[in-house]
Amino acid sequence: MKPDLLVEACDRSLKNLNTDYIDLYQIHWPAGTWNSELVPIAETMDALNKLKEQGKIRAIGVSNFSRAQIEEAAQYGRIDSLQPPYSLFWRWVEKDSMSYCADNHISILAYSSLAQGILTGKFGPEHKFEEGDHRAKNKLFIKENYARVQTALNQLRPIADRHQTSLGNLALAWLISQPQTNAIVGARDGEQAAENAKAAEVKLSQEELKEIDAIGRTVTDCLDDNPVMWNF
Repeated sequence: MKPDLLVEACDRSLKNLNTDYIDLYQIHWPAGTWNSELVPIAETMDALNKLKEQGKIRAIGVSNFSRAQIEEAAQYGRIDSLQPPYSLFWRWVEKDSMSYCADNHISILAYSSLAQGILTGKFGPEHKFEEGDHRAKNKLFIKENYARVQTALNQLRPIADRHQTSLGNLALAWLISQPQTNAIVGARDGEQAAENAKAAEVKLSQEELKEIDAIGRTVTDCLDDNPVMWNF
């Protein structure tokens, strides 16, 4: 985003939120993605640094950035967070950016932490999405991948039962046990949010973490190296 548009967007958000500052302000996608305008990261970071100096934002984050892109951005200012798609069934960040984030104290804010609901087990083997539902583009729903997903979920169920928790909360408990990682979880109402929060109470042993890790890899090891989770 061009610096002037970025500043305008921040000021608009401050007004809409009726606040003097935003705790974390993030670049959603690298410039040039999805046919967006290619703006040098130095210019974007300059604008973000000025917003930080003015007290309008407290921290700078990036989303959907590769390690190389984070390293480039970090040449121009402090990066506090990376927000990637990350779950037991989508783990590209582990190969690319996790070690850099750990070494540089950058928080990982995982989105699609339940793989758009797949990890809850609510979608059966023959599930079909309605036309227009973007989840139909998720690579995990491709026939051959989805068969592996169903097998993996069946292997995870006994572990969830052992902890008297849901499949979704088991997956979240595994996720927040990973280095530097926090989970962003969607909720339709307060009850769902409270239920998701119970994942923090699930205590997994090192043996269980390894077992869950191995089950997850039966899905992820068969995926391609493209970091984008959807076939748009």
